[in-house]
Amino acid sequence: MLSDLKRIIDQISRDKGINRELLIRAVEEAVRSAARKKYGSRRELEVRYNEELGEVEVFQFRTVVETVADEQKEVSLAEALSLDPEVNVNDELGTKMENISELGRIAAQSAKQVIIQKMKDAELDVIYEMYRDRKGEIINGIVQRFERGDMVINLGRTDAILPQTEQIPKRSYRQGDRIRAYLLDVRQGARDHQLVLSRVANDFLVKLFEMEVPEIAEGIVKIMAVSREPGFRAKIAVASSESDVDPVGACVGMKGSRVQNVVQELQGERIDIVPWNPDPAKYVSNAMAPAQVSMVLVDEDRKTLLVVVPDDQLSLAIGRQGQNVRLASKLLGWRIDVKSASRYAKLAEDGYKSLLIITGADEALADALHGEGISSAKDVLEAAPEDLAEIPGLDSARLEGLLAMAKEYQRAQEQRAEENGPETREEEDASSDGRE
Repeated sequence: MLSDLKRIIDQISRDKGINRELLIRAVEEAVRSAARKKYGSRRELEVRYNEELGEVEVFQFRTVVETVADEQKEVSLAEALSLDPEVNVNDELGTKMENISELGRIAAQSAKQVIIQKMKDAELDVIYEMYRDRKGEIINGIVQRFERGDMVINLGRTDAILPQTEQIPKRSYRQGDRIRAYLLDVRQGARDHQLVLSRVANDFLVKLFEMEVPEIAEGIVKIMAVSREPGFRAKIAVASSESDVDPVGACVGMKGSRVQNVVQELQGERIDIVPWNPDPAKYVSNAMAPAQVSMVLVDEDRKTLLVVVPDDQLSLAIGRQGQNVRLASKLLGWRIDVKSASRYAKLAEDGYKSLLIITGADEALADALHGEGISSAKDVLEAAPEDLAEIPGLDSARLEGLLAMAKEYQRAQEQRAEENGPETREEEDASSDGRE
């Protein structure tokens, strides 16, 4: 096994790119381990690789004694004198062990395992050094195999893992297909799959645009925010550092060529490119595209936006299963509440506001009351209990609570009117009746 050692070390170092000194230390450690198993674990051994001879030498050190009690650690004076005429009792005598190639089958196998493991560890270190500075780049590879939904991607020198959770759900690949992905993580010391890829990360979309749009690569156009539902739809907000460069037009490209290349890579994922704006009201108006926005109410403290759209734009603003408004919300990092113009006008009515207050902001119940001609808290108190009981969602317990809240609201209104004078009372009565 240890014959032609110099040639083997040189070949592995060259083919695998592993440091030669690291391999030599691995061989020395392997031989030391095998020698201890063969000759005893308590022996004091020193193992050295002889570069000139291309072989491993093993030396054992024992104490010179008159009478040997422990042959692993001691050597008799008579034997020591035959090896070194100048030796004395209590001296440390080092001797080269011969025939280490005869360590035995089990010991040699152990040495082989240590060498193999050291080679693997060294190769892992090489891969880590190769890719640690490439984290965040787009990597090209070939689909090698599948492991319980995960894809193993061959990168040439090593394999990477594309977990099922990082795959775009709509597209299926087959063995041998070429694939591009974002290098999400480079794990040091991982025994299996050091490199983790992703196709659903927001940064994958950013990197694709950097590759397609020179203005982004040059820093003229900047992607300010990204929100994605991978494989379905995405929104990106862009801004330009130069007034004569249109950031949206730069990303779209001539006849949409640039954005279409990205869409094709993402298997048809629809991408909305919108202008970024530091004003939340203007920003959300852009982000809600393709829907038109009539009005925006901003609550800076709560980071919420009330967006009012024309009635015929409501479904477009919300999107299929709420997708458009959800992506816009992620893009801004604000909570967005979308209302139609008619709904907002209704919410602005004083009488309807009083219904929201006494129902605890339950819009469904407020709408049900309003639909029955009960347009204010005052109307609730004046309505017949049996009529109220027929309204969906109003059981006896809920009705009792509703009446109590209406009475409390009405008392508060009357008290406020008394404090502010007769003119205010007339205004309050007019608002309660829904009059101008």
